[in-house]
Amino acid sequence: MPDVSAARAERLVNLVLCLLSTRQYLSAERIRDTVPGYADAPSDEAFFRMFERDKSELRELGIPLETGRRSTFDTADGYRIARQDYELGEIDLDTEEAAAVALAARLWDSPELAGAAHGALVKLRAAGIDVDESGGPVQPRVRATDPAFGPLMAAVQAGRAVTFDHRRGGPTGEVVRRTVEPWGIVSWRGRWYLVGHDRGREAVRSFRISRILEPVTAVGPAGAVVVPDGVDLLARVKAGFDHRPATGTARIWLPAGQAHGLRRLGRVVATRDHDGRAGEELELELRSVDIVARWLAGHGPDVVVLDPPELAAAVRDRWKAAAAVHEQART
Repeated sequence: MPDVSAARAERLVNLVLCLLSTRQYLSAERIRDTVPGYADAPSDEAFFRMFERDKSELRELGIPLETGRRSTFDTADGYRIARQDYELGEIDLDTEEAAAVALAARLWDSPELAGAAHGALVKLRAAGIDVDESGGPVQPRVRATDPAFGPLMAAVQAGRAVTFDHRRGGPTGEVVRRTVEPWGIVSWRGRWYLVGHDRGREAVRSFRISRILEPVTAVGPAGAVVVPDGVDLLARVKAGFDHRPATGTARIWLPAGQAHGLRRLGRVVATRDHDGRAGEELELELRSVDIVARWLAGHGPDVVVLDPPELAAAVRDRWKAAAAVHEQART
């Protein structure tokens, strides 16, 4: 794809959505009034130059742009995209390709990315244009995400640093103030992560967005954050997780029919009762006492740590911290 600025890329996407969503030919003037980005043109001449470049761009990308007139009374050509030529035929995706498509669909569901495109469709309807919303190839839908997602995405696009409070290690973890130069946002294992340079730790870090507390404040001038060439954001997220070799084995007891997520992480080695309750003994690889304790503590009374003692103590500490937070909330 040709190298285009972020503003121009957004304008091209909005133009495609606009022309896909009408069965009628739209004049250049109607497109100027409808598609976000064209209203910024300082003059008619500047708009027509911009529009001609964008039409050429779409055709170079293989998008079937049609030219025609709504009736014999029209004096100027109009434009639309032939949906039957634009839509893909039936395709087969492997597992990784399907995951990439699912990620793109989730990203478009965020209001930050779908809002401008949705606004173009609203303008079309208000102008009396017949809008096809029968379920075409692109469907902008507004769906709420983590509250911090919007301001973080805006900071990434603007190239500005951000400050925010980040809760480490789960709902009862320590809250730490961070100042980060954001490089981008990626999704991994169903969660969104911010990747960037942490100024306080002078290192690259990733942050789960659901653990970033409001408000998120942009600091410094736009364009001050420079993303390194060739950086792999997803690899940075994966590197932030514990990959140390197993140092031992943890043994836990689970009641029958409970904690299915933990069962997928370990293996059942025996069937046994505990305090009169039927259940199973499970073995887990112990790579980190802290990480495994976080897994187990969330299951409350449905988990009993049999061994090692330090893991049992770590789980109890997390239960005590959770109880203290709950008590503070009550008062």
